[in-house]
Amino acid sequence: MNRLAWLLFVLCSFLWGIPYFLIKIAIEDLSPVVVVAGRTAIAAAVLIPFALMRGTLGALRGRMRVVALLSAVHIVGPFLLITYGEQHITSSLTGILIAIEPVVIALLLSRTEPLTPTRVLGLVIGFAGVVVLVGVDLSGDRWGLVGAAMVLLAAISYAVATMLVQRHAADIPPESLTVGTTVITTLVLLPVALFNLPVEPVGVNSLSALAVLGVFCTAIALLAFYKLIALAGSNRAGLITYVNPVVAVLLGVVLLNEPIGPGTLGGFALVVAGCWFATRPVVERTEEKVLEPSR
Repeated sequence: MNRLAWLLFVLCSFLWGIPYFLIKIAIEDLSPVVVVAGRTAIAAAVLIPFALMRGTLGALRGRMRVVALLSAVHIVGPFLLITYGEQHITSSLTGILIAIEPVVIALLLSRTEPLTPTRVLGLVIGFAGVVVLVGVDLSGDRWGLVGAAMVLLAAISYAVATMLVQRHAADIPPESLTVGTTVITTLVLLPVALFNLPVEPVGVNSLSALAVLGVFCTAIALLAFYKLIALAGSNRAGLITYVNPVVAVLLGVVLLNEPIGPGTLGGFALVVAGCWFATRPVVERTEEKVLEPSR
């Protein structure tokens, strides 16, 4: 990857490591659907003037089908699943479970990028890590298992969305693509959100968390991520989940006093190791031809 790609990689890794902490704060006073609709509405409001100034919104003409599909699998589905899931599990565990995304991408790419023994080992280790995390952290907790299942479905949806961008939307300017996906998401969720508005006053912490989610973790993060996919491809872009959980766990433990034990650390280590093996590039070996000297 070039210098810009590495810069975007670091930026995305941080900006998508903090949402789990912020979501936990926002849902103290706001329903999950209001949180998702609110953060996408804020993102759209921030990015529309930027896209208009650059004159790139015309790139969406004739591409609304793929933009609508991307809205469903990259924002509506996973944002709701994660936000509802965090009602039942910690933000730390949420961030760790999302780290399975590169393993899912490797599995989805198995037709075009063969599953070598190393990649198969990575898939097995990665899923073993998930089993350890769910078994240790959520043993006997029915609603916790439901929350974890929601987050894992969100990780699968993120993996599909990452590949969709690379194959069908990498040529759309990132600001236009982000405007399209956030506007569609807001329009879809707004009617439901209006019926779930809070009755009691909303605290400053929840409103501040929602604002940061909208501006930084949605608008800026999506801009950076779509550009990263165009520069580095879906497989490498998905590797931001190597760093995301570290940020999520640190914030959850330090600021929210969330518990973390040896089982959680062990499961996380297995997930990271699995992702590393599953995303190893395939090395093609070429046989050298030995030419006999002419007589």
